Amino acid sequence: MKIRSTVRMLGLLVAVSLALPAIAALKAGDIAPDFTAQASLAGKPIAYHLKDALKKGPVVVYFYPSAFTAGCNAQAHAFAVNMEKFREAGASVIGVSLDSIERLNDFSADPNYCAGQLPVASDADGKIARSYELSIREVSAGAKDSRGIEIGHGMAERTTFIVTPDGKVSSTIGGVTPTANVDAALAAVQALKARK
Repeated sequence: MKIRSTVRMLGLLVAVSLALPAIAALKAGDIAPDFTAQASLAGKPIAYHLKDALKKGPVVVYFYPSAFTAGCNAQAHAFAVNMEKFREAGASVIGVSLDSIERLNDFSADPNYCAGQLPVASDADGKIARSYELSIREVSAGAKDSRGIEIGHGMAERTTFIVTPDGKVSSTIGGVTPTANVDAALAAVQALKARK
């Protein structure tokens, strides 16, 4: 009986720890750093400014390691198929990675991933990720993406921030699977809308 209870408790602790946001990342109540970046939407470069997007409602700022990698592909696809629900909740979404704008032009247009539904921003030097207190890890030389193309850049940890129009972080989501990250972000913006 004690063993079962201990196993259940360990299982619960593991589940809770996986649902916790990244340890160093900005937390609820923190001011979200404003940023301007070159982004891509449906394969075309655009200028993205967080401050401008916040004038229209909450923004889901999601950092992901690299375009054209398994988890990031699944996450981008999940955001794309749920974009109407995010819009209904009054929110917009921006993906941010250390990918070049050229890689993001392909990724944003690909019908299997972003499908032209959401912009993705290039943070090639990692400055935006670091401003959100995210860690960046180097990729092994020669590491390739799902297309067989060398990645060639560092990777920010997968963490999502829900930023309210006043510029504050209302939720930080990390430590969950890529698709669970999208589900949690959607639930967070729907909860914000319900509070209005």
